[in-house]
Amino acid sequence: MRNFQRAACVALFLFSFGALYGGYAAAQLAAPEIDSERVERPAASARRHMVAAADPRAVEAGLEMLRAGGSAADAAIAAQLVLGLVEPQSSGLGGGAFVLHWSEKERRVRSYDARETAPAAARPERFLDRHGNPEQFMRAVASGRAVGVPGVPRLLEDLHRAHGRLAWVRLFEPAIRLAEKGTPKTRRLARQLEHETLLGQDPAARKLFYSGRRIVNPQYAATLRALAAMGADAFYRGAIAQDIVDAVRAHERPGDMSLADLAGYRVLEREPVCGSYRAYRVCGMGPPSSGATSVLQILGILERTAFARAAPGSAEAVHLFSEAARLAYADRARYIGDPGYARIPVARILEATYLEERARLIGERSMNYAMPGTLDPETPGTSHLSVVDAQGNAVAMTTSIEMGFGSRILVRGFLLNNQLTDFSFRTEYLGRPAVNRVEPGKRSRSSMAPTLVFDKNGRLKMALGSPGGLVIINYVAKVLVATLDWGMDIQSAISSPNFGSTNGPTFLERGTGVEELGDALAARGHVLNFARLTSGLHGIERVPGGWRGGADPRREGEARGD
Repeated sequence: MRNFQRAACVALFLFSFGALYGGYAAAQLAAPEIDSERVERPAASARRHMVAAADPRAVEAGLEMLRAGGSAADAAIAAQLVLGLVEPQSSGLGGGAFVLHWSEKERRVRSYDARETAPAAARPERFLDRHGNPEQFMRAVASGRAVGVPGVPRLLEDLHRAHGRLAWVRLFEPAIRLAEKGTPKTRRLARQLEHETLLGQDPAARKLFYSGRRIVNPQYAATLRALAAMGADAFYRGAIAQDIVDAVRAHERPGDMSLADLAGYRVLEREPVCGSYRAYRVCGMGPPSSGATSVLQILGILERTAFARAAPGSAEAVHLFSEAARLAYADRARYIGDPGYARIPVARILEATYLEERARLIGERSMNYAMPGTLDPETPGTSHLSVVDAQGNAVAMTTSIEMGFGSRILVRGFLLNNQLTDFSFRTEYLGRPAVNRVEPGKRSRSSMAPTLVFDKNGRLKMALGSPGGLVIINYVAKVLVATLDWGMDIQSAISSPNFGSTNGPTFLERGTGVEELGDALAARGHVLNFARLTSGLHGIERVPGGWRGGADPRREGEARGD
């Protein structure tokens, strides 16, 4: 039965997603399954402060700042700078990020959009061939045309100005120390490099990443020293900016980024999107992130089904969750994009009457592929880290250079993103201009979903998020139902099997207990994909007397605190 299901899955998946995403989703799940094996971890406990991130060295950098009296923002910045060195395939100065910040004193959530922007010269036909068809995906990825204007350096500076306590230069010390002295490659990075066929074609990248078992990156250290001394302008103006533009334009398939594009980049503070689920308040990033909207839509639909009565991890629970995800992803594809270029109907998508209407579409059998709902036209590679400090402030940051190793373009010790391939390759969707089409200065739609959860008294309960490309929304929603509905602690919820849908087949994590649900789900009409769903969830939850942290056993991170 499973061989048949897998074959059917491929056909349905390519049909439903290839047209929408220009090959992006198909390329993600077709990538070699080379991620680390599961290493189960106990939940971490702390009384004062905690960091959960994708690498122990980043966690240690964050804790170093917290122990020195730094804020959650200080710790997040130091951790991110180390991740750019030790996890270069996932995030770094050449990419973008979304941040949620909770101020315990102000009782306020702020959200910061540091998504990459398209150059001023970009046009909707950017990734179409001369016949008007989407070009081959990996050809688009490994090119100068895929590179958006990075947002991370400006984000880190803005975050420090608004919420930092330590001196700016102090935050760079751990990353500079590791970059100059060298640090071992992780097993996961080493395996990914073995399977990477494009990065090694660059002599500088080959020397940096393929010479021995350690990463020694003096160029990255020099870049960090410049940022520490002169702030983010050292990146967006002057010699570093010129090198970025030269590298993008000199590529075999050149891009059109300019110095003016870099100099004009700004981080946008946006209103967070918040909604209720059961007795809790859940907050996340609004558009151009689809994370909060889609996560809240999944939760809102589930709240209007029999999900609360379904046994944890049962076929009934997976069926309802996957159907809710299909409906949310259908609306995501139709309605979510950069709010600077279209009116994004977030409030309408999350209205109770609309959620009830969508929930009524869920039956005993899978719909397999959902169409977007009809809304009133007048309401027209990634990493995650979570931090809480001794004052109760929190940061949830999801940061990315898009695919593993981004565009494969190395500049001054860091890799540039390929984030522009997150735009729709096709210029139209369902007979209308695609809301996520390429346009000058635009920020592409993202699935990144940094999330904060509050209890009925308004106290911070949880901070979490995950990498995982298009599937991030499923990963985050799974942890939320596992903790809030099923009573799991944060580590158990993260470790529990992944499942869901992105509006195609139903994904079941290979090698876990949910595989055994295959027959029951197939009987309900689900087309199944038994896949290695390598999330990278990192979260922190409040417990009596302090905090408890969880790190995804599918990757190499950890949660630790004092």
